[in-house]
Amino acid sequence: MPLHVNQPAFDERAFPGGGFGPPGFPPGGPPPSPPPGGFQPGYPSGGQLGGPPSSPPPAFIPQMLQSFTPYAVELASIRRCLYRFTHVWLDSGRSFWFYPVSIGRNFVAGWRWSRRQNRWVYWGTDIRRIYHLRCF
Repeated sequence: MPLHVNQPAFDERAFPGGGFGPPGFPPGGPPPSPPPGGFQPGYPSGGQLGGPPSSPPPAFIPQMLQSFTPYAVELASIRRCLYRFTHVWLDSGRSFWFYPVSIGRNFVAGWRWSRRQNRWVYWGTDIRRIYHLRCF
């Protein structure tokens, strides 16, 4: 969903309880949308288009690469990770597995793995809050 001029960017602080999606969408996030260009590696085969992956994220936690510039995450970097398991580090120091399905001018949205709930929950944030990411 593109960001409109009068629509502010959203982040996880705006989602009570850890995030179920931007206002106006039911729990579970927005309606599904197909990946650009059809099938892509890491996209859940047989699953709902735009929905969460059909399996948990990888069991390992990747190390942050040392050869990066802080706050250098750009739209192109995030776009390469669409429909792929992605480990995200936020500016707050928190890190988690994420499965991005939508990118706007200033935000990214998708499915965040909740270890506590052992399931994917819909989540989005302003891309300026992403300190580093690695996709697999």
